[in-house]
Amino acid sequence: MDKIKVAAVGTGYFSRFQYAAWDRIPEVQLVGVCNRTLSTAEELADQYGINNVYTDFRQMLEVEKPDLVDIITPPVTHVDYVTTAVELGIHAICQKPFTSSVTEARKLVALIEAKGGKVIVHENFRFQPWYRKIKEILDAGSFGQLYEISFALRPGDGQGPSAYLDRQPYFQEMERFLVHETAVHLVDVFRYLFGEIGAVYADLRRVNPVIKGEDAGIIIFDFLSGAKGLFDGNRLSDHRADNRRLTMGEMQIEGERGTLTLDGNGKLFWRDHGQNEGKEISYDWIDRDFGGDCVYSLQRHVVDHLLYGTELMNTAKEYLANVEIAEASYVSNEKAVKISLR
Repeated sequence: MDKIKVAAVGTGYFSRFQYAAWDRIPEVQLVGVCNRTLSTAEELADQYGINNVYTDFRQMLEVEKPDLVDIITPPVTHVDYVTTAVELGIHAICQKPFTSSVTEARKLVALIEAKGGKVIVHENFRFQPWYRKIKEILDAGSFGQLYEISFALRPGDGQGPSAYLDRQPYFQEMERFLVHETAVHLVDVFRYLFGEIGAVYADLRRVNPVIKGEDAGIIIFDFLSGAKGLFDGNRLSDHRADNRRLTMGEMQIEGERGTLTLDGNGKLFWRDHGQNEGKEISYDWIDRDFGGDCVYSLQRHVVDHLLYGTELMNTAKEYLANVEIAEASYVSNEKAVKISLR
């Protein structure tokens, strides 16, 4: 293929990053956009030179016959849209949360595998440049034995009656919020960087009464390597950063040879064990669109796989572990016990 034909469904807040990224990839041709409200689809079609707009998802796929469809809609739609794409033999990228429940996720993955489909979950945090650099440092063995990993999520966008309404208002209605929608990003990052997780313990709570789900809590992870991980999330509190949505918080990684920290501006710092002073780690990245241009990096990753056969990350089958860890966190919170995943 010289060009990959891409169609997309959904025109919400975050979709704008995805359309913009597709437009920057020269091997991609956007051939169709679908949305329940035609006017917003027409707006994006005009902006990116997309010839055809639709309100019917199956019709778009049957008419346009794209090589790939980007599903950029809320999770309640994902089972139907992914199933339709797989049945028509069309590759798909599906926004996260992947499905509304772990049961749905397991059934959908079974269908994808049975049909021989190719579905990638749009989990973009692992494509953020600071995590790619951390992965490079880890793979070089710079830490020695890993001891502790912690991430403090502090976007500061969850206070008051108008929390989330300016970007993603459906957040207020989600029965499961902090873990299902947000912490799953860090679950994926933790697995990408530090390996598989054997057990979790979670203590979750709701602080802002205007939302239905939990918006604060801690999750402790037991990695199979022996390291411990901590996700400490509070969407009402903020952290020190020029843009508090850049990293969404701060990370610290401790090992036998030293400690690495990630701050809210995407800067990395290393301090050798036994020393009081550290140094900044220099690396190149672009502060563009969302999360250091991670949306573009993910979509470029998928295009490179389809065109050039490069390794593919975050297939639906691989991503299922993240959904199961999120579910285990809710069970742990409900029962106040550690939940084994093995």
